[in-house]
Amino acid sequence: MNSENFSISEKIVSPSYIRQGSQARRSHEQLIRLLLEQGKCPEEGWSESTIELFLNELAVMDSNNFLGNCGVGEREGRVASSLVARRHYRLIHGIGRSGDIAAIQPKATGSSLLNKLTNSVVLDILKLSGVRSVTSCFVVPMATGMSLTLCFLTLRHKRPKGRYIIWPRIDQKSCFKAMITAGFEPVVVENILEGDELRTDMEAVERKVQELGAENILCIHSTTSCFAPRVPDRLEELATMSAKYDIPHVVNNAYGVQSSKCMHLIQQGARVGRIDAFVQSLDKNFMVPVGGAIIAGFNESFIQEISRMYPGRASASPSLDVLITLLTLGASGYRKLLAEQKEMYTYLAQELKRLAAAHGERLLHTPHNPISLAMSLDGLQAQSGKSVTQLGSMLFTRQVSGARVVALGNKQMVSGHMFCGFMSHSEAYPHPYLNAASAVGITRDDVTLCIKRLDKCLKSLRKESSARSGSPIPLTVC
Repeated sequence: MNSENFSISEKIVSPSYIRQGSQARRSHEQLIRLLLEQGKCPEEGWSESTIELFLNELAVMDSNNFLGNCGVGEREGRVASSLVARRHYRLIHGIGRSGDIAAIQPKATGSSLLNKLTNSVVLDILKLSGVRSVTSCFVVPMATGMSLTLCFLTLRHKRPKGRYIIWPRIDQKSCFKAMITAGFEPVVVENILEGDELRTDMEAVERKVQELGAENILCIHSTTSCFAPRVPDRLEELATMSAKYDIPHVVNNAYGVQSSKCMHLIQQGARVGRIDAFVQSLDKNFMVPVGGAIIAGFNESFIQEISRMYPGRASASPSLDVLITLLTLGASGYRKLLAEQKEMYTYLAQELKRLAAAHGERLLHTPHNPISLAMSLDGLQAQSGKSVTQLGSMLFTRQVSGARVVALGNKQMVSGHMFCGFMSHSEAYPHPYLNAASAVGITRDDVTLCIKRLDKCLKSLRKESSARSGSPIPLTVC
């Protein structure tokens, strides 16, 4: 309805009622106008009716929704199922063109506008979350691993002699395979044990740089968010080293946007040294379906190079999902989620510490990890090595998802590389342990129920062990 249609409507329905309806419509349009003008996440979240009005307005700008459109090409936004069309708000053409994921599509103006706005809103959220000096980003319809691969492939053209990627060890397959898939040789640098924490061995990293030669190194591939007892890499020192030896630096920030500590590390690293790009997952940070990531950096031209490296058009679904989510939450809503994540981290730590003490275990001291926690399982290991792995199975069958049980001595071959002590980020970590994470969206009820079920599982395993050995069960109160 435009002003002309509202004027005509006054001949059908009382003008005072029409004016009231027109004002209501303008209140929606005012929010849309501010989004278009500022390109920032609104402070307060929008209603679903405003979001749907906006998406429908975008959809009618795409050629597949033109009333008189006659498509004779091979890709005309045709959809056989109306259910699929509604699921995507009839935004069918995707984003980008064959040569650039950020390019404008002439026959998909609405989808192109959606893409540009999403990237702008996400950039605003990255700044809000702590990386104030980030200059450019884009949403890519691939998860974190493949997005890292895209970054490495882009660097290949800048460093044709680059063969190696220096990688402080983190036992997570996708980031390792991202380097292999891109055609490079990962140089695994073992972490050092400081108290209970596994931290970056800066001396070992520098030795590898000098041994291999800076010109032969594609980049340093560091990590922020990770499972305890590993903690975020020493980003400031790595960034300084990257600048010193003129080596690119790519950061795997998979679920670090939700952590002010991880984002501060990136901000400081860029300030004192060199960070070329940092990559983060959409689903882990913004509670949307799996399938998207954000590639961001401090040099706009380099981020644009990465976007141009993506071959072909791309799905708009991740962009649509995160835009809807951020418009729903607003900046204030997202800040509230970040505050709740910190609060739940403290609560989870308290409850795990209490439970650990009741079972003769302890909460490992990992203060540099702002998301993940670890509880020792030395007592279970002493009973039987099988009891440790059995605990993981018991938790899963009792619908406790996300908890990781790490036994001693695991070995795993990943893309031709043998990892000893796999899942523990170290060849010889001294304790078996259980991981739990306070990620964005976790609730107090999640923590309480997890602790209750974990307590029952531990008691059950101890009872089984005592029955086998014939020794009495010591009394503890949890």
